[in-house]
Amino acid sequence: MRTIHVIVATGVWDLDNLTYRRHRFAEFLQKQQETEEVIWLCPGKKQTPEVTKLENGIYQWVISDLGNHKAQRFARFIPLFYQKKLRGLSNYLAEKKGSCSVKLWYTYPAFPSLHKIFTWDQIVYDCSDLWAEQLSGKFSILSYFKQKVIDQSEQKIVGKASYIICTSSFLKEELISRTPAYRNKIYTYENGVEYRLFQKQENSEPLIEKDGLTIGYIGGIKPKLDFALIQEIAQKRKEWSILLVGPDGTNSSQAFMELLKAPNIRWTGSVPRNQVADYMQMLDIGIMPYKDTSYNKAIFPLKLFEFLAAGKPVIGMNLPSTREYAEEGVYELLQGKVEADPFIQACEKMANSADNQKWKERRKQLAKEKDWEIIFQEIIHINKETSM
Repeated sequence: MRTIHVIVATGVWDLDNLTYRRHRFAEFLQKQQETEEVIWLCPGKKQTPEVTKLENGIYQWVISDLGNHKAQRFARFIPLFYQKKLRGLSNYLAEKKGSCSVKLWYTYPAFPSLHKIFTWDQIVYDCSDLWAEQLSGKFSILSYFKQKVIDQSEQKIVGKASYIICTSSFLKEELISRTPAYRNKIYTYENGVEYRLFQKQENSEPLIEKDGLTIGYIGGIKPKLDFALIQEIAQKRKEWSILLVGPDGTNSSQAFMELLKAPNIRWTGSVPRNQVADYMQMLDIGIMPYKDTSYNKAIFPLKLFEFLAAGKPVIGMNLPSTREYAEEGVYELLQGKVEADPFIQACEKMANSADNQKWKERRKQLAKEKDWEIIFQEIIHINKETSM
């Protein structure tokens, strides 16, 4: 029997022009021989078309938000505000019942009452973040309300899931502490890398002029990054170039705008997916300067294995989930309230081995073992076992 996969996502497919784990998993499922179709179920702005077919063949099904203001997104987690909007989907799936099995994959804890609109053959929760926590780590009454609403939504989903996948051991322990009754159905599968994509020729035409040591971050520019630290590094090492590649997810925050005033900071904005590997080759060292927050402790950054797949050494901050990958000449992890000087020293130390062929091969070898195809095949194996 062929299978329809419904994936609950954070937003429309090209929301911020970044490719996350959920995008790669949707594309993986789309390629499987037994797949009938993949539906990308997501919240979206009002006036967004309800159903569209994307270029990759995946169907995008949008449940419009209560309003377009960020504060109104809480309605995604409360059935009263979205239940009627799911009728089109439930009617569509009802027509397919019997001819296809239908599986529901949560990658975001929205629409927790989906189990009521249809008799799913299986429900799985792929948890990649502490969704209720603030990226910046700051507390407010609004963030407290958001935390309570999302926690309740997530607990409902965990209770209905056949199994739960976490992208870090920290996340797994956090979920177990909240829902101890379900500890035996919670697994850890870290983020991976599209290894082949990053095997670019190093002597290809450079996208930017390179002058001196270049360190950089590639990904969404969000409040989880320590902009003050980056700014201090830029001031203390004016001969270095700091490259930031990715869309502004800070809403032009004062901290980010101030950072861009430094003459040795270069920000490209959003770039096409097929150019990410080219920008990787512009770097000597990849950096992941994350703040010391609960949110950051739980994540496993997509960029770690992408940097390594490109042969680049990496300096990370406040990412305990990555501790086991720390290795001389490969990856250095700094923890706690990191100052500029220790970060600079780590970069200088890593720069000595950046072009060493032995270390380059070691970095690539480590990344190759974490190819998305390998990870997703293992997840599907769990999926088949629990379906029996």
